[in-house]
Amino acid sequence: MTPLPFVWPYALLFWSVDAWAYWPEFGILRRARRSGNARDAKSVQVILIGNLIAFVAAFPLAWAPALQITGHRVGVFLLGVAVQVSGSLLRRHCWRMLGASFTGDVRASPDQEVVTRGAYAILRHPSYTAAIMLHTGVGIALGSWASALILAVASLAVYTYRITVEERALLAAIGEPYERFMRTRKRLIPFVY
Repeated sequence: MTPLPFVWPYALLFWSVDAWAYWPEFGILRRARRSGNARDAKSVQVILIGNLIAFVAAFPLAWAPALQITGHRVGVFLLGVAVQVSGSLLRRHCWRMLGASFTGDVRASPDQEVVTRGAYAILRHPSYTAAIMLHTGVGIALGSWASALILAVASLAVYTYRITVEERALLAAIGEPYERFMRTRKRLIPFVY
């Protein structure tokens, strides 16, 4: 069965949402690569390569009949698109909350503000939660439980690495204010992790 992102008119919705959701990410990545620094510990490359491998695996798997979600195909597809849109909206909210502190690579300075408003009132890294949602939404929209699982696990793995690198840099640069921030919020999932 052909995955709905490759069937008219679903393809129009899927690829339009993909373009809208991912286009701003390219600018962030372009600026991050230019400024490469030791604090980043190659986390930009880990994110790019890890997610690329996951996407290259997820799309062909969506065509495997045994791995497809066969019931309620349109509902599953729309759920995936809704998760993508939600992830992208949350990510854009995080960009607005962090302002100039939102960079594609890891940077930290002693005078950097610890943002505690918006989604940062609940989580330490809501923009990474948003990115995981965005990628997982693609897998759900593809209608494949294997695609969704691969994209979710790979995204979780690469962003967990980034979080470790970023928190180490922020603690070294900001110190106690960031440590207090860490104690009062979970990393990615409210009340869980």
